[in-house]
Amino acid sequence: MIMRAEWLKFRTVRSWVLGSAAAALIVVALGCLAATGVTMSCMAGTQEVDCPAPPTDSSGRSVADQFTFVHQALTGNGSITAEVGALDGTITYPPPNHDEIVRGVVPWAKAGLMVKDGTKPGADYAAVMVTGSHGVRMQSGFTHDKAAASDGSWLRLSREGNRITGYVSPDGTAWQKIETVRLDGLPSTVQIGLFVTSPSGLTVEENPQGGHAVSARWTQATAEFSQVSPAGGWSESLVGYSDHRTTWEQTHPPGHTEAGGVFTVAGAGDIGLETEGGLAVERVLTGLFAALLALIVVGVLCGTAEFRHSTIRTTLTAMPRPVRVSAAKAAVVGAVSLVVGLIAVGLTLPVATRLLRANAVVILDVSGPTMLRIALGTALLMALAGVFAYGVGALLRRAVPAVLTVAALLVAPPILAVTSVLPPEVGAWLLRVTPAAAFAIQQSVGAYPQFSRPQTVADGYFPLPPWAGLAVLALWALAAVATATWRLRRSPA
Repeated sequence: MIMRAEWLKFRTVRSWVLGSAAAALIVVALGCLAATGVTMSCMAGTQEVDCPAPPTDSSGRSVADQFTFVHQALTGNGSITAEVGALDGTITYPPPNHDEIVRGVVPWAKAGLMVKDGTKPGADYAAVMVTGSHGVRMQSGFTHDKAAASDGSWLRLSREGNRITGYVSPDGTAWQKIETVRLDGLPSTVQIGLFVTSPSGLTVEENPQGGHAVSARWTQATAEFSQVSPAGGWSESLVGYSDHRTTWEQTHPPGHTEAGGVFTVAGAGDIGLETEGGLAVERVLTGLFAALLALIVVGVLCGTAEFRHSTIRTTLTAMPRPVRVSAAKAAVVGAVSLVVGLIAVGLTLPVATRLLRANAVVILDVSGPTMLRIALGTALLMALAGVFAYGVGALLRRAVPAVLTVAALLVAPPILAVTSVLPPEVGAWLLRVTPAAAFAIQQSVGAYPQFSRPQTVADGYFPLPPWAGLAVLALWALAAVATATWRLRRSPA
C-alpha cells in the first residue's frame, strides 16, 4: 500500500521522471558519442594497419601469450625435468641515460618448464620457472602465481590427469613441491617443454604536476637448459610472435640451439592478462559520471520535497510509521534508478562496442561473468547512488547542501584520484572509504603483482575488489537512510 502511494507520488512529479530518463539518455549518448570519435591503428614497418586483436584464453579474456617454446607431445601422465642455467639477455636503452644497450634481464623475465594445451596463443597452461629477480615461481591460467619457498636451478613439472605439480631442487635430488594446480578440460595429449620470455623494460617517469608516464623498451632473455628429461624429439614454436618485426628483433631473432644436450633458448614477450593492446570495455560507460549527477538531484529532491512543502506530517498521519515511510521512499528511488541503469547499460554496451569495432578499435575481451558483473554492477551502482542521495536529502532536508554533499562523496573522488590531483596514497584511501569505492565494480582487469606495468589509482586500478567496493556504497546508502529515518522519528518537521 505505502509502496504504491510513494510510486504514485514519484511518477506524478514530471521533473523527477524526466531527470531519471535523462540519466539513462546521458549514459547512452555520451558512450556512443565517445565511441564514434575513437580510432586505433598500428604500424607494420612503414605501413599503417589495423591493430590485431589479442588472443583470448578459455574463459574469453584477452591475454598476452608470447614466448619461445621448445616442446614435444605428452599423452597421458608424465613429467619433464631440467636444470636451468642463469638467465642472461639484452635490455635496450635502460635508465639512467637511455643511451646504450646492455646485457641483463628485467625482473619478470622467465625461463622454465611448461605444460600447455597446444601451441595456440591463449591455450591453457601451467609452468614452473626462474625469473629475473622474483625467484622461482609456479604460474598458470595467466593470473595465478605462487612463489616457491626456496630457490633452486633444477625444475620439474609433473602431470597426473588434470593436475599439474611444480617442483624445485637445488641439486636434482632433493625436491620441494611448490604447488599443484588443476587445469580443467586438459586433453589427453598436451605439449611439454622449455620456454623463455621477457616483457618490455619499463621506465616510469614521475610528473611534478602529478601522475607518471611509462615508456617501454624491447628486451630479450636467454637461458641454458641441461639434463633435460625426456630427451630427444623436440620441436620449436614461436608462440604469439607477430609476422611484423622491428629491425632490432630481426637482428636478434628468438629461437633455440642445441649442442651436447644443452639447449640455449632465447625469447621475448610476456604471459599474462592483456592490458595495453586495446580499449577496456568499461570505457564506453564513462557517461556514468554525468548521469549520476542527474540521479543525485532526483534522489535528493525525493528526500527533501515533503519537508520543503510541509506535507510530511500529512504523510505520517496517513502512515504513522516513519521507518516504513522512509523505507518505501528509498525503495522507490532505488528501483527507478536500477531500471534506469539497466536500460542505460543494456543499450550502451552493445551499441558503443559495435561502433568502436566498426572504427577498427580493439576492445579487450573479458569473460562472460566479468561482463555480467560490469553490466549488473553499474546498474546497482546507479540504484545505490539514488538511495544514498535520497537518504542525504531526507537527512539534511535542504536540496542544495545535499546535492553538493553527495556529489563530493561519490563523483569527485575518482575524478580527483585518476587525474592525479591528489597524491596516490590519498587517492587510494579515498577510493577505499568513500562511496566512490563503488566504481571498482566496473573494472574489467584487476591488479596482479606479477604485472610489470604500474598499477596505481592514477593508472585506473581501484584498491578494493569490485564487489567490496560496491558494498562500501551500499553501507553509505544504508547509513544515510537509517540516519534520516532516525531524525524523522525524532523531528517529523
